[in-house]
Amino acid sequence: MSNLIPPAWLPILMLFGSNIFMTFAWYGHLKFKSSALPLVIVASWGIAFFEYWLAVPANRWGSAIYSAAELKTMQEVITLVVFAGFSVLYLKEPLGWNHALGFAFIAAGAFFIFHKW
Repeated sequence: MSNLIPPAWLPILMLFGSNIFMTFAWYGHLKFKSSALPLVIVASWGIAFFEYWLAVPANRWGSAIYSAAELKTMQEVITLVVFAGFSVLYLKEPLGWNHALGFAFIAAGAFFIFHKW
């Protein structure tokens, strides 16, 4: 692991990077609906390849610090944050109060996962 990034932060940053790749792999093609589906699938696989290069080590190294449930919870919250930004900035689809409320409930769930009772 890197000496420049604290061990607790490295998996989080890598999960952010992996989620950016995966969001483009799964949803980036929606701006190119006229492209042939087989081409879109192959392009998405190519993008997802780089996602795996970040996600797998993030979870491997992160498991030294976090439980599997904590890693999965982080990944889901990060996915929502990345997707929200992607939806607004790339797809130009606005998010409403109902999205914010749903994300808040998910954040509350994350609190319960990380809180030591």
